[in-house]
Amino acid sequence: QVHLVESGGGSVQPGGSLRLSCVASRMVYIMGWYRQAPGKEREWVAHITHGGSTNYADSVKDRFTISRDKNTTWFQLDNLKPEDTAIYYCYGQVFAVGAPYWGQGTQVTVSS
Repeated sequence: QVHLVESGGGSVQPGGSLRLSCVASRMVYIMGWYRQAPGKEREWVAHITHGGSTNYADSVKDRFTISRDKNTTWFQLDNLKPEDTAIYYCYGQVFAVGAPYWGQGTQVTVSS
């Protein structure tokens, strides 16, 4: 069992920045983020492996940055757009494949 606790999020104007963080209760191989906008399915956004390899969805590449130190991951969201508005969920996978564990979600709202 893995427990994940997120913090950060909030409301910003377009072009603004936010920083999310997530702490896992034990070491996991992959930590990452999904998001779910109102009326849409949950979509994968980014992940980082224990070794530091990262991957991003095309929609956020060059705007969002994921980093990690042991059981903690940070997600820097820059140049935010209204379409980034969603609940952001941290996830962790103990192994490279397998079911993820989820955090409780944190709201990000981008609006003028």
